[in-house]
Amino acid sequence: MTITLLLNSEGNKMGKTAKGAVWLDPDKTSPYEFYQYWRNVADEDVLKCIKLLTFIPLEEIELMEDWEGAQLNKAKEILARELTTMIHGEEEALRAEESAKALFSGGNAAEMPTITLSDENFQDEAIDILTLLVESQLVPSKSEARRAVQQGGVSIDGEKITNIQEVFTKEAFMGDGLVVKKGKKHFKKVNLR
Repeated sequence: MTITLLLNSEGNKMGKTAKGAVWLDPDKTSPYEFYQYWRNVADEDVLKCIKLLTFIPLEEIELMEDWEGAQLNKAKEILARELTTMIHGEEEALRAEESAKALFSGGNAAEMPTITLSDENFQDEAIDILTLLVESQLVPSKSEARRAVQQGGVSIDGEKITNIQEVFTKEAFMGDGLVVKKGKKHFKKVNLR
């Protein structure tokens, strides 16, 4: 059995050797991250992915070919929901969809990817923004964290952070924790053990 190699609109393959790989294993890509991956495919790729990866009848997909703007966003939601249901089940797909809607409408979603800090992550009962970004796995290094903050691409609970010296006490992570966001699409809920 053979299958078409899945390429994005730029001609690059989608796969584990390519940057931005998505895994079927929920330990490597959570159902929420899996949903978001497909929700964020390029406009040019969404219909191709629906045709190749879902069981939606071709007649229904053909009706989507003239969709633009907000309608394409609806197509992306359909793709993400269908694939997440297929891989992780309907309950996880609905939970991922609700979490995404809550986050992007300003809410603090309970099911978003979460990182739990321990006492070792703190110095003098506080953690600086650069360390927080690295520990939350939103950036690979402090130098990249510094660039993200200086370029205005970091926010904590919806508030933009521009000071690379910003620190957060342990108390800030109690309860629901903080939503740490880098750019428009990368975020984690960070709490304390």
